[in-house]
Amino acid sequence: MAEQVTMTSPTSPTSPLDARVAGAQLRRSPLAHLEEALWEGTNPGAALHEVPFLTMVGLRADPASPAGDALSAAAGAPLPTRCGEVSGSPAGTAILWQGPDEFLLVAPDGSDAARELAVALGDAPGAVVDLSANRTTLELSGPSARKVLEKGCPLDLHPRVFKPGTAVSTLLGPVPVLLWQVDETTYRIFPRASFAEYVARWLLDAVAEFGSPEVP
Repeated sequence: MAEQVTMTSPTSPTSPLDARVAGAQLRRSPLAHLEEALWEGTNPGAALHEVPFLTMVGLRADPASPAGDALSAAAGAPLPTRCGEVSGSPAGTAILWQGPDEFLLVAPDGSDAARELAVALGDAPGAVVDLSANRTTLELSGPSARKVLEKGCPLDLHPRVFKPGTAVSTLLGPVPVLLWQVDETTYRIFPRASFAEYVARWLLDAVAEFGSPEVP
C-alpha cells in the first residue's frame, strides 16, 4: 500500500527512538492519491504502479579507493565502474551508477543502509546521504513498456543499446528522471517527489493506447 499507519503505545517515551515513534504515525507516499488511477490504468500492454518507501542512499566515493571498498563491503555489492551499470539485485540492494564517483543505492523499505554505510565510510573521503524522501519509484512493466517510454524519452531504448541492468539519468517528457531497466519488460522510473504526479499522469496517458489489440 502507498499509505501506512503504525500505532504505538501511548505511554511516555523512554528513549529517543520511543520519542520518535510514540503515538500514531502516518506515512503517505507522493502518489498515494493516484493508487486507484494507477490500478485502473493497467492493461494487457503495460502495467503501472508505485513502489513506495524504498530506501535510497546517495553515495560519493572513488570506487578504486579504500572508501569505495568500505562502502562496497557494507552494501554487499560493488560500486559500479561503467556508465549505466547496476550492481546488486532488484529484489534486495542495488547500486546504480550516476557518475564516476556518484551512485544511488536502492534497498527495501526499512533498510538501515544509510546508517550502516555512514559507519563504514567513517572519516574517509566521500559522502553518504539518505535520499529516501527525495524520490519515489514508478514501475512500468509489460510487453509494450518500452513503446510507452519511447513516446517521451530521448534515449535509444532499443534492446541492442539499452539492456536489463542499465540505469541512466534522462528525461521523460520535460521531467528529469532516473530510468532503470530491471528485466526485459520491466522498468523502474525515479522522479523527484515534487514531479511524481506529473510523471505518473503522463505515463497513464501514454499507457492508455496499449489496452487494445494491435492492428496489423
